[in-house]
Amino acid sequence: MTEPGLRERKKRRMYQTVSDIAIRLFLERGFDAVSVAEVAAAAEISKPTLFRYFPAKEDLVLYRIADHEGEAARVVAESAEPPVQALRRHFLAGLERCDPVTGLNDDPQVLAFHALLYGTPSLVARAHTHQERSEAALAEVLGDDLDARLAAGQIMAVLRVLALENWRRIAAGERVAQVRPDAVAAAERAFGRLAAGLAPGGGVGEIR
Repeated sequence: MTEPGLRERKKRRMYQTVSDIAIRLFLERGFDAVSVAEVAAAAEISKPTLFRYFPAKEDLVLYRIADHEGEAARVVAESAEPPVQALRRHFLAGLERCDPVTGLNDDPQVLAFHALLYGTPSLVARAHTHQERSEAALAEVLGDDLDARLAAGQIMAVLRVLALENWRRIAAGERVAQVRPDAVAAAERAFGRLAAGLAPGGGVGEIR
């Protein structure tokens, strides 16, 4: 893969810097209490410049998880394993390393970010759009027909619910060490059911 050029690196740094500043302000004062103009001022850029990078206020927060959009599709595309097996392995590896996207992470900053994300209705709605794009990307990799779209919907729902359950328990005060065994067992059960349901004769074509 070609390394990004200087212009691209500067653009990425701008995205990261502005997003970090915005999230800090939102965590301090609340998402609705901070205006886009205040974020722009804190980042020392104009409001029009900010909107060139982030078309919506919610995008300032969602940028932090933007790299995960399409992740399921990339995992499947890059693996020789059947899709469900590849995603099962990827999710279990994420649990092992406490990847925040799995919900199994008790770092205070991660918890604060998730509380901001899941506690703000407009961010939840924007995250749903992120989920829809990820689902569409996965469906395309799986074949982009009706069976593929049905399978992608089921897979993305499983990933979302597993992560939310882990986050809810961590947010309630449980530690990673307490939650991990149940998280692994739940993932094994969920992916096992997916594999059975998406296998030939399972009702969703030959995706397995």
